[in-house]
Parts: sequence; C-alpha cells; structure tokens
Amino acid sequence: MTLPGIAAPTKVPVECLRLDRQNPRLTGRAHDYSEEELIAELYRTAELDELLQSMSSNGYLDIEPLVVVAEQDGAGLVVLEGNRRLATIRLLCDPHLVSRIREATGLSPSIPTVPDDLRSTFDQVTVYRVSNREQARPLIGFKHINGPQKWDAYAKAQFAAKWYRDEEVGLNQIARAIGDRHDTIKRMVSAVYVLEQARTEELFTVEDRYNKKFSFSHLYTSLSRSQYMEYLGLPSGWTRYDPEPNPVPSERMQDLRQVLRWIYGSKSDDERPVVKRQNPDIKRLGEVLAKPEAVHELTVTGSLDRAHGVAASVTARFTKSLIEARRSLSDALVSVRGYDGSDESLLDVSRDAKVTADALNSTMTKKYEQAGGR
Repeated sequence: MTLPGIAAPTKVPVECLRLDRQNPRLTGRAHDYSEEELIAELYRTAELDELLQSMSSNGYLDIEPLVVVAEQDGAGLVVLEGNRRLATIRLLCDPHLVSRIREATGLSPSIPTVPDDLRSTFDQVTVYRVSNREQARPLIGFKHINGPQKWDAYAKAQFAAKWYRDEEVGLNQIARAIGDRHDTIKRMVSAVYVLEQARTEELFTVEDRYNKKFSFSHLYTSLSRSQYMEYLGLPSGWTRYDPEPNPVPSERMQDLRQVLRWIYGSKSDDERPVVKRQNPDIKRLGEVLAKPEAVHELTVTGSLDRAHGVAASVTARFTKSLIEARRSLSDALVSVRGYDGSDESLLDVSRDAKVTADALNSTMTKKYEQAGGR
C-alpha cells in the first residue's frame, strides 16, 4: 500500500543515498561534518554495533523501506528515515572508510567481515521518496517518539523543535500528530531553545559535556522546577506554553553557563558535573539555587553535598525562627491583658511586628504560588 503523499517504493543503488545532516540523533554542528564525521557520530550515539553484527551475518534484509527526499541539486537522495542502516552499509562495504574515520575523528569502529555471498544484498535498497521533509514528519515522529523505535530524549526534542520552527504550528498540534498526550514535548523543546541560546552566546555546547552520555532529561526536568526558573529569570510555568527563542534574560547569561556546567560539566576545562544522578541531585541543586549562601558554597567548593548542607541549614534556621516567632506572638496575645494602654512605645513594637508579619506572609505566599501551590 502506498502511504499518503509518498511515492511507491522503488529500489535504488546505495551510492545514490546521502546521510541526513539534519538527523535529530546528531548532537553537533552536523552541517559542517564530512561523511566520515557523520558516520563516526552515528556510531558513537546510535548504537550501530548490533546492526553491524546482524547485517554482516544476514545481509541487508530489505523489509522496511528507507524514506528519502531529493537533494536540492538533484545529485542524490537524502535519507530522512534509515540513517543507521545506511551508515552501517557504508561501514560494511567500504574497506577504506574505517581508516578515513580514524584519521578524521580518532575513532576506530570495529567492523565484522561480510561473507562474499551476502555482499550483493547491499547494492540496492528499497526507498519511499517524499517531495519534502514535511510529508515525512508525522510518520518519522510517531515511529521514533512514541512508536516502536524510540529515539533518546534529545533526538526527540531536536526533531520536534525543527518541526515547530519550520512549519510554524503549535506544539499541541505536533504532539497530537506523534501521539504525545502529555506536555513532555513542550518541556523538551523549551530546553532545546535554552541549549541553542547557550551555544549562540558561547556559554556551553553539548559536545563539551564532561560525560560521554548526554542526559538531556536532566535539563528539561530542572527547567520545569520553580527554583531553576527563578534563578535563571524565567517566568513561572513557562514550559506550559509554546516556547520562543532565547528564553533566558541577557543579564542571566553567566547564571545559565554555571547551571549547565553544574549539570553537565566541561570536557575542555576538565570540570566534572556536580549532578551525578537525576534523582535526587536535580532536586538538591534546585534547593541550593534558592539559597544565596548555598550557591556561594557550591561556587567556591564545587561540592553539591556541602552546598546542600548549607541550604538545608538555612531552611532549618528559617523554620525554627518562624515557629519561635509564632510562639512568642501567641504568648504576647495571651498576656495582652497586662498592657494598660499607657505605654505607646509598646504599641509601636506591636505595629512593627504586624508590618514584619505582613511582609513575611506576602513573600511566602508569592513563593508558594510560584512553586505550584494554591
């Protein structure tokens, strides 16, 4: 059956196919990458080892067509869906590719040998050709975001962000098209915009993270917490709405740089992240950000444990002071019959206490509402 808007399946020579530089799995500036760098990035991030083993043992099983679109110059077909398979074919069939990858990137993929009787299976593959990227997005989005072959969170977010920008449709519409019934896509795309802003301002890049794995969920989870919003100057509940570029105010750029480094570290500066696990470290870092004394401790020592200890002590001190203040005022109310009205200075103390109590209540109420309370 021919899919709507998609041409009938056709076999094409593999040499006509091009890897997609806009592939959401790629974390770097892929438009500048050579083919060797593209394949190396896919090898690192898209777990090609299993495909290499399977295809070297069984040949290319031409069951699911690749989805392609013509290059602008008409010189080839860009693979929109099936880049892992195309990269695997390239690695298995080009005997000199590994040495070129090693020279370009320092990576040395381990490539199994393909039996001679299977080599012909890689000569041609079946493709569906679409007229533009937009036609393929609902199909690709459902398959990799909520379907059987899910991308990691960052790939999903990049895919949705590009769709959102290119077609100027609301994220609710995109979420419905790909089967997302929650606000996850909004939170993800909001976090992508923060990362793009950090890259543009030369504050942080995903490629410079300290750990090999990029835990994107750390960021979109933290940015939905009130402490992070307040620390970065983001409006309360901002991830509930369709995002806009450059969401962090310009005067908070260094705060953004520091938060991203605390979450992801920096490979170039040999700086380890203080967040080791999403739970409980994202919550603990948020509690630190809410207390200037704790932020100072984290900045100076680089220890989340010590900074959180300071934050906890500040909270404990506040709690103790508030409870003691209530007790003292309650005692004063019980004893007010001892006031005969002749000492105006005591009335002034009472007035000052009321002003202080009103200001405290107003501040606490505002913080409570910002944290999602009612």
